[in-house]
Amino acid sequence: MPERSDAELVESARHGNVDSLGELYRRHYVAAVGIAYCALSDRHLAEDAAQEAFAIVCRDLGRLQRADKFASWLGAICRNVASKAAKSRLRCRLSDNVESTAIDNQEDDRHNLVRQSVGRLSRSAREVIVLRYFSGLSHEQIAEVLGISPQAVHGRLIRGRRKIEEDLRLMGLRRRKQ
Repeated sequence: MPERSDAELVESARHGNVDSLGELYRRHYVAAVGIAYCALSDRHLAEDAAQEAFAIVCRDLGRLQRADKFASWLGAICRNVASKAAKSRLRCRLSDNVESTAIDNQEDDRHNLVRQSVGRLSRSAREVIVLRYFSGLSHEQIAEVLGISPQAVHGRLIRGRRKIEEDLRLMGLRRRKQ
């Protein structure tokens, strides 16, 4: 039996089919976490944001005008939820007078430097890097989630990798021999 498209699953979910909604969740959860991670830099908070985004999807599915654009609609919702969570988190840190740091002291230095470099990328570059290398999505999946072409994904990945490599070189980190 051929796999049902997102549009078919959306229509079925609109008519009360919970299994269709579950399939949409299974298909897009990893991407949603990746998008949220770009804003939050914390896996657990990103998972919470992705789940909140899916709760909004359940509530607002009837408002989605083009069922074939489900992935990019979910991406936008997840981006908004994560952005609000990041702002709230920053306000809490500032009000508690806690110094903000994106580095977990228990991680190795090389990983921290790469993470810092990824964090300095533009949002569009950071999203494709995280979705590709941390979430393991294909160019086509990333394109669908972000609402761009696979060629645009490829270009952003190339530019993002170059910026990371340049940034790491400026920090004195040399490329590992493979």
